[in-house]
Amino acid sequence: MTDASPPTPSVAGNLDYRVAHLAERLASGHLGELGVRLEPHGDAVLLTGTVPSTQCRDDILRTVREELVGHPVHCDLLVAGTSSPDHGEDLT
Repeated sequence: MTDASPPTPSVAGNLDYRVAHLAERLASGHLGELGVRLEPHGDAVLLTGTVPSTQCRDDILRTVREELVGHPVHCDLLVAGTSSPDHGEDLT
């Protein structure tokens, strides 16, 4: 009788799982970022979306890089413009 061990998950499948788990963590954690998308592309991950501040972007990027060590992370997160207008709106 041979000992059949379970098949090892593929690297891509493992990355897909880790990315999905991380997206849930970002959405439900202290950052609460629902507008951030993580998309696996081969061995790399692309971050897209809009965040309210540069601090939030940096926190998300740090979290993703720590969680996905060994995988390239490309950041395409935009920071929403939240500064007040520098002039009044002309309605005429």
